[in-house]
Amino acid sequence: MDSPHGAAVKAEDFGLKGPRGWVFREIGIDAAPGSLIAVEGPSGSGRTCLLLALTGRMKPTRGHAEIDQHRLPKKMAAVRRIAALAHVPGVNDLDQALTVAEQLREGALLQRRYDAPVRALLRPRAERRARAAARIDEALAAAGLDLATLPKGERTSVRDLERLEAVRLSVAIALLGSPRLLALDDLDLKLSDTERTEAWALLRSIAARGTTVLAVCSEAPADAVVLRTSPKEPDAPEAPEAPVTVTPAAADRKITWGSAAKSAPEAETEAQAEAEADADAGRDTAATAENDTENDTENDTQNDDTKGADDEVAEARRA
Repeated sequence: MDSPHGAAVKAEDFGLKGPRGWVFREIGIDAAPGSLIAVEGPSGSGRTCLLLALTGRMKPTRGHAEIDQHRLPKKMAAVRRIAALAHVPGVNDLDQALTVAEQLREGALLQRRYDAPVRALLRPRAERRARAAARIDEALAAAGLDLATLPKGERTSVRDLERLEAVRLSVAIALLGSPRLLALDDLDLKLSDTERTEAWALLRSIAARGTTVLAVCSEAPADAVVLRTSPKEPDAPEAPEAPVTVTPAAADRKITWGSAAKSAPEAETEAQAEAEADADAGRDTAATAENDTENDTENDTQNDDTKGADDEVAEARRA
């Protein structure tokens, strides 16, 4: 198998913000080609999204990164052409209904269909099959997967593979395209300590051949370039209400819905003032009524006089 020159990975203030806030942010890295890079952090801290962003599968919203001099987010398609995904749950899961041989042949077919030059499709069928078989054997050797050790050989169902065997198979399929950057998620999930050691040894061997490796894990080895993601910060608690300060003068009064109840002396004084005001109002009302009566009487007298004069004028006209 070809040993391509690995891709350098650089990032500065790299971040991704979604509808619910920051998925990851302030990521910085400067890794040389052929490095073993570990994305370390607890589950739910944005590790997978960071892996997908660095391989051109997810668009960042802040900062920038460079993968083999291809700047993200502008050159996402170019990054996808040189970066391959091994196992990433929900993105490129292995087909549990296939056998190991069928899964490998499918991977080789897709790689030749989409990644190989067009002239490769014009070769005779026998030649294409021989080349595909050779690439599969090289990829299996690089991934450390010996089909003879499986329960049914190459006819073993994918669903019957052990966890580490499934990791090796996914790595082999990713290596079929000779990527410059190999990425895989949840490397140490459901692995024993011995299996975890074997998995990291596998990735070191791939990095030693020149391919840059990016792996998500819960605990990174000491010799890896580590990118750490932090769990999301909890929402800030609401500020407590300011305590109400009661002054000595206000302490003697009972406050009800914002209006102050008067003390006994104040209430008595106000009641007396209101009574005097009512008495004055009564006197004013009586005087007003008397004046209205006199005015009504005077108006009635004037109306009677006017009526009599009108009658005399009418009789004179008739005469």
